Amino acid sequence: MSNSLSSPKRPDIRFERIGIVFAGGPAPAANAVISAAAVSFLRAGVQVVGVRHGYSSLMEYSTENPLIEGRDYIHLTHKVLARTRNSQGIMIGTSRANPGKFVERPEDLADETKSGLLKNVYDGLRSINVDALISIGGDDTLKTANKLKLYQQRSAHRGKVIPVVHLPKTIDNDYHGIDFTFGFFTAVDFLAQELRNLIYDAEVTRSYFIAETMGRSAGWLAYGAAIAGESSLVISVEDIEGDYRNEEVTTLPDGTQKHRDVMVLDKVVERIVKTMIAREREGKEYGVIVLAEGLAEFLPSRYLEGVRRDDHGHISISEVNLCDIFSAHVSAHFEKRMGKRRRIKGLQLGYESRCAKPHAFDVMLGSQLGVGAFRALAERDLNGVMVSVSGQLDLHYEPFEKLIDPKTLVTVVRFIKSGSDFHRLARFLETQVTD
Repeated sequence: MSNSLSSPKRPDIRFERIGIVFAGGPAPAANAVISAAAVSFLRAGVQVVGVRHGYSSLMEYSTENPLIEGRDYIHLTHKVLARTRNSQGIMIGTSRANPGKFVERPEDLADETKSGLLKNVYDGLRSINVDALISIGGDDTLKTANKLKLYQQRSAHRGKVIPVVHLPKTIDNDYHGIDFTFGFFTAVDFLAQELRNLIYDAEVTRSYFIAETMGRSAGWLAYGAAIAGESSLVISVEDIEGDYRNEEVTTLPDGTQKHRDVMVLDKVVERIVKTMIAREREGKEYGVIVLAEGLAEFLPSRYLEGVRRDDHGHISISEVNLCDIFSAHVSAHFEKRMGKRRRIKGLQLGYESRCAKPHAFDVMLGSQLGVGAFRALAERDLNGVMVSVSGQLDLHYEPFEKLIDPKTLVTVVRFIKSGSDFHRLARFLETQVTD
């Protein structure tokens, strides 16, 4: 038996250079992940390069437009990485550039036009001698990592295979295969503090705040912040069901009909007003309502006219002003019901939390994920897996196939289950409404 204080034996590694790419929105503890992964390989004698600004430069790579050190990638050395695990921001930057945006099904990988950007990414990585890739990002980035892996497996591809390992990142915490993603608890705590400050403001001014928090696809962040921030009510996309959900049918210029699920806005507004009335009966003429930004996707079409979409097809939520829309409707509905006015102010929260100083737990979690990338590639010789952590930071590895729909190549989002203990906790703690 080896001494418990002895250093772990480093395996023989077939890689000479590892690449790390970070894509999507920022998250606290990003540098803990990058640093831990890079140091693990450096100590094993493997060079590490950080691809700057996500996939943006890789997508534009060609022999006429080569990657330039300093601009498009940097060498991650021990000196560069010194004391970075607790630092804020992302040392290699990020972007939402999507090289797989034209690949919507497996058959598209055989189409040179649709898979052209993935080829650019592969060729760009090989041009700087990257032997394996560590992908860090959210569900869209996982989708990209899987497409890059599948692209290399297609029969027409003859180049050296670059194994891809993905590390899950999103403050939204909407991933299958892992309990909590790094940065989630830091973001929750930051937003909860903001909500608690707003409660004091609301109390002294006898008013309400409708706070829109980040959380595009699922309500984990909104619910977490609402629980820790002692909000009066939280509503997310998971709550738009039953009487709160309807189908909207619109006729397109070519005569075809488009069907989409939308919220019954009046019903949702009424639910908020019921909370306000219940608080009035308790002698509380103030409060904070939390809305997840993803609710904007469920607004009737008239509220989304002219709103842009990104490379992944998501609407630009910052252009919608969900909280202002709700503030106006809630104010009018409350005055109609109660015969008096109550000041209601809408505001957006979230971007401030994405690069907040990471908490110890997120630094520990992020560090373990970074080390997990080393273990997956160097010790287990894996390809096409997401590194996961459960329990007391125990590592395990989830194949892409378990996380991504094989027909659509879209990552399966993890929603809060209605009636789950986490969901019930928020409902138990918020202002009780009796119809």
